[in-house]
Amino acid sequence: MGASIDELQGAGPGDSPGLSLYWEDDAVMAVDQRALPETYELLRLEDIDALIHAVRALAIRGAPALGLAGALGVALSTRVHRHAHTDAVDEDAVRADAERLAAARPTAVNLAWGVRRALAQLPYGPRAVLAEAVRMVSEDVAVNSAAASRTAELVESLVPDRPLRLLTHCNTGRLATAAVGTALGGILELARRGRVREVLVDETRPLLQGSRLTAWELAEAGVPYRICVDSAAAAAMAQGMVDCVLVGADRIAANGDTANKIGTYGLAVAAARHGVPFVVVAPESTWDHDLADGGGIVVEERDAAEVTGIGGSVVAPAHARVFNPAFDVTPSELITAIVSERRVVRPSHVHHDQRAATLRARIAGLLEAFPDHPRPGTTYQDLSALYAEPGLLHQTAGLVREHFRGTFDRVVAVESRGFLLGAVLAARSGVPLTLVRKPGKLPGVVHTVEYALEYGTDRLELRQGAIPPGDRVLCVDDVLATGGTLLAAAGLVESAQAEVAGMAVLVSLPGLRDGERLKRYDLLSLCEVKM
Repeated sequence: MGASIDELQGAGPGDSPGLSLYWEDDAVMAVDQRALPETYELLRLEDIDALIHAVRALAIRGAPALGLAGALGVALSTRVHRHAHTDAVDEDAVRADAERLAAARPTAVNLAWGVRRALAQLPYGPRAVLAEAVRMVSEDVAVNSAAASRTAELVESLVPDRPLRLLTHCNTGRLATAAVGTALGGILELARRGRVREVLVDETRPLLQGSRLTAWELAEAGVPYRICVDSAAAAAMAQGMVDCVLVGADRIAANGDTANKIGTYGLAVAAARHGVPFVVVAPESTWDHDLADGGGIVVEERDAAEVTGIGGSVVAPAHARVFNPAFDVTPSELITAIVSERRVVRPSHVHHDQRAATLRARIAGLLEAFPDHPRPGTTYQDLSALYAEPGLLHQTAGLVREHFRGTFDRVVAVESRGFLLGAVLAARSGVPLTLVRKPGKLPGVVHTVEYALEYGTDRLELRQGAIPPGDRVLCVDDVLATGGTLLAAAGLVESAQAEVAGMAVLVSLPGLRDGERLKRYDLLSLCEVKM
């Protein structure tokens, strides 16, 4: 296959500075991740047993790095089992080594993927196997660079245009890959663009990959960070300290369910509760398209000693029983987006559409129409049964929040029934609520807009100074009949020099008089009445 073994020996740091894993002089070289941050040490692994031990002991860790270790391990085995002075190898022995290596960490799909890819070159001899493994190291650098750029662009589209507070879990930087990193690579790219104010780094119990490794990489890059205990992350989100959560992945099922370091699922739940985008960054090789969903992911459980002791000190009673899964599985509906080197997948959008269809049907079933009310020729759509349905308004507000996630800083609700959805939505989103009222209800100096109804005209008012200039505002009402009320609310928002981020209503009626004027806004109607 072209290059000789000798020509491939130098695929190490001399040619690609900063690699955490590479081939050099008939051995696999790897940064020992157990030694950091105290010391930066390189391991020289000359046989398959040493490599398997390094993988199981987490000296080599991180899904992309494990994939490269798998490929380099097959190359290592071909060197060990190569017949003297020939290119012939004991293929059965190599395949046996490969099987042991692939089973060393069962959850991370990349390990077996790397092994399979290198093994495919075995019929062509040891040079071909090594060339493939070395090529995969180079590919990993390019793949991670592409994913980092794509991640930065996505995050910039999801969050406010200001210096960002980001949160990450475990380690997903160059130590977990050949170079650049996945989620941490995206964070570093955002820092290069001047977009990062601070990174909150989960310590990542029990082995502290966050506080030991991620903090070390951020300090090395000069990016501001703070370490927080894993259990403080939800509190940080509740206090508005997090604009986006970025994590990696060890295996992604076909439906987007994602296995990652233990604690990731809890972060996703907290992020969903507080309306914080939750982004997974992983190479295409981490997708397991043969696995329908996360229920089939085997989760590795590790030694109890990792929990009962730390740094050589015992921190639990003798003989304490321990639950120590290395990973958990985050359902796809909690994931805002999954980013790879080639694409952005938004699994939550599928679930959003399914929930939206269910909610529309429920709302439609609860509507009650009253003809000739409040005036002859008009039909009043009563939503009282919807408000009386336990939990339904809460679910509805959650759906609206997901639709407009990351695009609004404030909710404006229109008197009077718009107050109900507006109040729940503002509370669920953790943003301020401003009330737009009928004439004479507000004290002080007000902005006023007159608008047309189905049966006359009316006015809406907003106190001057109630909305800061530049705020992104979501306007909310219950029923959209002619469109005049929402247009008036939008006019009040714009008179305050703020931006209308969108409009949301529970029900819209056919034949909108101002439909054309509403088209310039992002309008969400949860139920359209057919008449």
